[in-house]
Amino acid sequence: MFESLIGAVVVIVLFVLVLRQQGRVSLIERELGALRSLVLSGVHATPPVAKPAEQAASAPADAAHASAPVADIASPTTADAAHAQAPAAEADAATSEAVPELSAAAKAAFTGSAPAATAKAARQSEVETALGTRWAVWVGGVALALGGLFLIRYTIEAGIFGPEVRLSLAALLGLVLIGGGEFIRRTGFKVPVQGAAGAYIPAILTAAGAFILFGTVYAAHAIYGFVGPAFAFTVLGAIGVATIVAALVHGQALAGIGLVGSMATPALVSSQAPNPWALFVYLAIVLAATAVIARIRDWKFLIAAAFFGTGAWTIAYMMSTLVADLAVIRFADLAVVLFIDAVTLAVLAFVWLGSRGGEAEPAKAGFDWPSIVPGVFVAFSALGLSVDTTLVAAGGALPGAFVLVALVATALYRPRALPLLHAAGVVSVMIHLGIIPPTTIGSDITQGNIGFDGMPVAAGNPLTLRIGIGLGLVFIGAGFWAARRFAASARVRAACWAAWGVAAPLLILLTLWLAYGNLDRDLVYAAIAALLVVVFAAGGEWIARAEQPPLKGDIAVSFALCGSALAGLLMLHMAFGSGWTTILAGVAAIVPALATRWRSYPVLGWISVGAVVAVLGRVAFDPTIVGAEFLTTTPVFNWLLPGYGVPALAFGFAAWQLARTTNGRPRLAMEAGAALFALLTVAMLVRHAMHGGVIDTGPVTLAEQAIYTLIAIGAGVILLAIDMRSPSSVLRYGSMAAGVLSVAFIVLQHFLVLNPLFTDESTGQIPVFNLLFLAYLLPAIAAGGLALYARDKRPPWYAQMLAVVAALLVFAYATLSVRRVFKGEFIGLWSGLGQLETYTYSALWLIIGVVLLTAGVWLKSQVLRIASAALIAIAVVKVFLFDMSELEGVLRALSFIGLGAVLIGIGLFYQRLLTRAAREANAAT
Repeated sequence: MFESLIGAVVVIVLFVLVLRQQGRVSLIERELGALRSLVLSGVHATPPVAKPAEQAASAPADAAHASAPVADIASPTTADAAHAQAPAAEADAATSEAVPELSAAAKAAFTGSAPAATAKAARQSEVETALGTRWAVWVGGVALALGGLFLIRYTIEAGIFGPEVRLSLAALLGLVLIGGGEFIRRTGFKVPVQGAAGAYIPAILTAAGAFILFGTVYAAHAIYGFVGPAFAFTVLGAIGVATIVAALVHGQALAGIGLVGSMATPALVSSQAPNPWALFVYLAIVLAATAVIARIRDWKFLIAAAFFGTGAWTIAYMMSTLVADLAVIRFADLAVVLFIDAVTLAVLAFVWLGSRGGEAEPAKAGFDWPSIVPGVFVAFSALGLSVDTTLVAAGGALPGAFVLVALVATALYRPRALPLLHAAGVVSVMIHLGIIPPTTIGSDITQGNIGFDGMPVAAGNPLTLRIGIGLGLVFIGAGFWAARRFAASARVRAACWAAWGVAAPLLILLTLWLAYGNLDRDLVYAAIAALLVVVFAAGGEWIARAEQPPLKGDIAVSFALCGSALAGLLMLHMAFGSGWTTILAGVAAIVPALATRWRSYPVLGWISVGAVVAVLGRVAFDPTIVGAEFLTTTPVFNWLLPGYGVPALAFGFAAWQLARTTNGRPRLAMEAGAALFALLTVAMLVRHAMHGGVIDTGPVTLAEQAIYTLIAIGAGVILLAIDMRSPSSVLRYGSMAAGVLSVAFIVLQHFLVLNPLFTDESTGQIPVFNLLFLAYLLPAIAAGGLALYARDKRPPWYAQMLAVVAALLVFAYATLSVRRVFKGEFIGLWSGLGQLETYTYSALWLIIGVVLLTAGVWLKSQVLRIASAALIAIAVVKVFLFDMSELEGVLRALSFIGLGAVLIGIGLFYQRLLTRAAREANAAT
């Protein structure tokens, strides 16, 4: 019932569409007849000539309309028939009967003035055209295909004919549809409506016929058992390949239908004794045929789909093989996988990417995106052949390595197949990452690949070591040769080859060392890494000489030299202990900086910066340089001094060298690195001395923090002085950063967190040179000196910030020193206040206010004068709110008397100052 309803709806829709189309065809015929009549009779004058601007605007549209495709693929027979019919059509036009009246659309087309209604009518006609020319044809084709299958089903249910007759009739219907499509194509069929090329009726009929034939053969095999699996497999495959070949004259859509049918055939036909060779030989034939058709028509989606189907069958076969018992695995199974991989690469290289007419492949052409599909599937088949213990045990680890080498060779032979190189590189790295013991223990513990007493048992085949060396040599040779080949013409392609030429060997070397080498010190692997340093550096120079202009140092050269630098770091780590590795890695920053004397490669300076990053990473991982158990307690003269100091000196020398050659951003980064490590050297030595040789435990004390603050202020002074002699943005902003950092230390640590008023920490027994002197007075002097030195050399806010902090430190030192006089060594706030101590604070603050006022006037510093006013205001508030209630007797009187005297004195001082300023102004005028 539901199927009948669908059929009725389709018939009604088609009937309505046919009626509408007949009306439109009649209207068009009348309009064309009227136009021919007017042209032949000469009744109307020549249409007005369009303006040049209008002609220029309308020319592209006319050209586009004239060149619009008539069908997906126009066959030679169709074109010839169209040319043969053209003279006859012209003769008929000359003798046809004229129609005296034109429609509005025809008049608008003739006179060149289109009314506003024409655009709306055009939009409505687009929908009508889509319904009448495209959707009707598509629905009709689907209806024909389903109708054939429904007819077979009806005859089965009604019992009208026997199975043999039903299948014969279905096959006859499929052949009739295919013949009808071919007949319509050969009789000069074309689509006369722009935009309807996708509704190519011959292709639709052929596709419907092929669909019915597929269903007929499958029913004969799977439902009735009339034919065996071999015959059904062969016939279905032949139908699929024939459909793909027919796409040469019917379009890419038909080829897609044939490809889907061909790839589905092995799944439709089942056998009690499946033969993998028959399957993959069949897939190879389908792939080759599809590639030939796709190459002729340049159908990228078709060839990508063919590669996808072949690769999916390969992976599915390998997965079904993996679940079988080891006894079932034969060498032939591995040979099948190798066979289909070889066929895939051969089809890609010699059929799809084969050059036309013997012409060389353009060097600047981009990569071929359909190559991504075979690259992924072939590479992952190599991964399965290399890492799965069942397949490795059946055929060894060599097959997977051969597939990877074949991928690299294909990419080398066909430069546009660049995705194959990336696939081979990624899978090679994945294979070797799998042999690292921690990964093995985590993923393959069920297979016994575990370690005992820190001695891991490496996973994989014993040939893994030799295979890794061989793959590394392949990537080095192919990578550098191809990078030199394309260095002058295709810089991105050259960069890709150079990148894998260094990345794959380095990662393979690293994984082999982690799996088979001595992790403490291994001179054999260190020698290999040292050899890679030389090979990569020489390779980069070899590539640079082929550039245009030579020795430019482009991306490929940069990858080669960066690989040399990374190999050098590996060599140092393999050959030396932790301490020497850190020191030598810092010294290594000098080498690329010195190389800028002979080569102006942009990457050389950044390699020096990379050394700074590497050393920073090492000290972040192990701040003790050699490990806490090997760091002695001797102050200053221990591993911290060379571990931090030598890299600081090396970075400074590298910055000096870069300033005389490249003088770019790497030089600024090296200056920053040198300044940072200089500060770290002093800071780490201080912490080492303050904590008895232990630098990674224990909280920071106020004394230690005071030293850090002094170091930061000193760094700000040093960087400022150097910047005055040799201006640099790094030195400028670095000096300001050091000052801001010191202010942050003072505010957070000195005033809040570590303040002995809150922590009740011992201030020492010495009267003057105690903790308060170190933590408050010395930083005050240093901050004040830096503020004075930075005036007119840095932004005003910077010097003012330091001046305010210096004044606050002086205030804190004086206040805490008074409390220490009254309370002794421990000055915690919870010990209370005495009356004399309270009065002393008032007097002290007034004195400090007067001193700050005097200093502000003498130094002409408004900030100090404002600080003086603020401090005196605090003293006034304290006297009136606190002293009045807490003090008694003579202390209360003295407090108010002193406050009044100071305020009057300040008033007299400002009056004299203003009077003097007025006299000087009058004298000047």
